[in-house]
Amino acid sequence: MSGKLYLEDGTVFEGKGFGKIGTSVGELVFNTSITGYQEILTDPSYAGQIINMTYPLIGNYGVNSFENESKQIFAKGFVVKCISEHPSNCASEESIDEMLKKMGVVGLYGVDTRSITRKIRKLGAMKCVITNEDLSIEELDNIIKSTTLTNEYVKQVSTKEVIHIPGEGPRVAVIDFGAKRNIIENLKHRNCDITIFPYNVSYNEVMSINPDGLFLSNGPGDPKAVPEAIETVKKLIQVLPTFGICLGHQIIALAVGGDTYKLKFGHRGGNHGVYDIERDKAYITSQNHGYAVDSKTVENKGMIITHINLNDNTVEGMKHKSLPVFSVQFHPEGAPGPIDTEYLFDKFMTIMNDDVNTKAI
Repeated sequence: MSGKLYLEDGTVFEGKGFGKIGTSVGELVFNTSITGYQEILTDPSYAGQIINMTYPLIGNYGVNSFENESKQIFAKGFVVKCISEHPSNCASEESIDEMLKKMGVVGLYGVDTRSITRKIRKLGAMKCVITNEDLSIEELDNIIKSTTLTNEYVKQVSTKEVIHIPGEGPRVAVIDFGAKRNIIENLKHRNCDITIFPYNVSYNEVMSINPDGLFLSNGPGDPKAVPEAIETVKKLIQVLPTFGICLGHQIIALAVGGDTYKLKFGHRGGNHGVYDIERDKAYITSQNHGYAVDSKTVENKGMIITHINLNDNTVEGMKHKSLPVFSVQFHPEGAPGPIDTEYLFDKFMTIMNDDVNTKAI
């Protein structure tokens, strides 16, 4: 089965198809992780995107039923150089090809993923169409020109109902913009009593559970696409200890009156260096985002920059000068990638407990 990747600038990459037979349009991005393709594919933050993996061999250890980061794949396509048709791992339950077929995702292999990555780095993330159907270049050009990419991905990936996970620790209200499973697992591991709310939850709904803290999750797309969430968070951070990750970090920046902007090609992979200013220590982190916080705009609004990216000096973390509010752009839960910064979940526990004790006094 043949396949093609057609970019909006007219570039064509021809290879072989796998996964679902079909055609999809999305934003082309690249990920530099060597392992963790299953977690990457099931990360809701990839909604609407076509993922090009820079590591040449994908699928060699198969896929299992317990490492998914969500119940489905929200990405529009998957591009790799080589796929393993015979995975070897004691935990493997199916191949990457079978996974994509089952979850309805178009795949392409046998293409020069290095060349694709270099083009993205030069021109930026761009619209493209991926197909493993017998379509001509003219047909693909018509498809890409007639398709407008939506900016409402958070609405697609967020929970549609309130979910309660009992625990004996602090009550945490989680606003779900596309939360990865391992973020929730980190809160469960610390015995939190967790209530997960949809992205458009109101201030009164959150406060109705009398939470000890607020957690703002990761999620896809432009943070400015969820203005209702920004307005709610603006009120909540005034009264609740708050921890934000990725999109949650960006929403905090907008809630305090700061600004965000789109990166040329984003940060996606498990090997991004970040400097923790307060600890005077560098960490290798897992990242997946296409937008960043404008440092000057938040520093003028009461925020202190706590982490910076060692590759391009973008903001990777911040905290409020007077409120118990902090956030990071990277993923301390890993999945996939390093978990050296899981201490941030412990920091969240500490500020929640401190706030409870202060109120008790």
